[in-house]
Amino acid sequence: MEYRKIKDELQDDHVVASDIESVKGKSHTVASSNIAMATLGVGSGERVNWKRKGVVTCALTILTSSQAILIVWSKRAGKYEYSVTTANFLVETLKCALSFLALTRIWKNEGVTDDNRLSTTYDEVKVFPIPAALYLFKNLLQYYIFAYVDAPGYQILKNLNIISTGVLYRIILKKKLSEIQWAGFILLCCGCTTAQLNSNSDRVLQTSLPGWIMAIVMALLSGFAGVYTEAIIKKRPSRNINVQNFWLYVFGMAFNAIAIVIQDFDAVANKGFFHGYSFITVLMILNHALSGIAVSMVMKYADNIVKVYSTSVAMLLTAVVSVFLFNFHLSLAFFLGSTVVSVSVYLHSAGKLR
Repeated sequence: MEYRKIKDELQDDHVVASDIESVKGKSHTVASSNIAMATLGVGSGERVNWKRKGVVTCALTILTSSQAILIVWSKRAGKYEYSVTTANFLVETLKCALSFLALTRIWKNEGVTDDNRLSTTYDEVKVFPIPAALYLFKNLLQYYIFAYVDAPGYQILKNLNIISTGVLYRIILKKKLSEIQWAGFILLCCGCTTAQLNSNSDRVLQTSLPGWIMAIVMALLSGFAGVYTEAIIKKRPSRNINVQNFWLYVFGMAFNAIAIVIQDFDAVANKGFFHGYSFITVLMILNHALSGIAVSMVMKYADNIVKVYSTSVAMLLTAVVSVFLFNFHLSLAFFLGSTVVSVSVYLHSAGKLR
């Protein structure tokens, strides 16, 4: 009897041990499958991020490179048959509408909060007219500069705003610049000058003095407006960026409406608001509006290095397309200059103080 009892206990212990091993095996299997699923999730998430980053990079590159091309292409017999002030007004209107649509989507998903509501105070909104006015003059100048510079040259000279932005960052926002960034500024000036060297004419530079002056003024306006806008945004960082953009574009619309009245009132009154518009003009307006959205997408889904690569590729892409559209002569000086500019833009990005 004692032997049978001990044998039964040993059998029970064996069953319990078998059950424990079975549970351990199942737990190990479940854990392994969870790890595998997590790994697959991380992998698929990374693939989605890479795809998104690739789409944003391509979009920004295409939009950046086609800006100058579309402006030049919208001319007829060397003149704008449409009112540039009305085109600017429509750009601001479209950007304002896109910001509002983004806000409605946020309201639908997250609800209305103090940080994303459109209602504001005078103290908050009174600062937006300054950058809006600066952007108005800068955007109008970009049409008139093409009387002195071609599309590839404009794409090169547009990088001068990196210098103005960096210097104004130091003066206004008290941000220190690294030695690499200062070296990048010097390279940028050298690259812009090299790209403008002209061996087929008595003039040393392709772009005349008025073109250089307009490019420098545009760089100063763009740099000051950008730094001032960033200061506004950082004053209340929790505020939704679409709300701040909305009010900035509202003032942009108001100032452009004033510009229409001052500069093109007779033409608009006699010929109509959309006189002289073509399919290329519409594409140009869409391009300018979507470029701002693309930059915001880069900041959200990619990183600053994407802007660097987009800028570099856009310079060369603009030059190649201009060869076929406008008989642009792609010289060795332009190629070397654009390469130096690309390196300087990279140094400015890589040299940021941590």
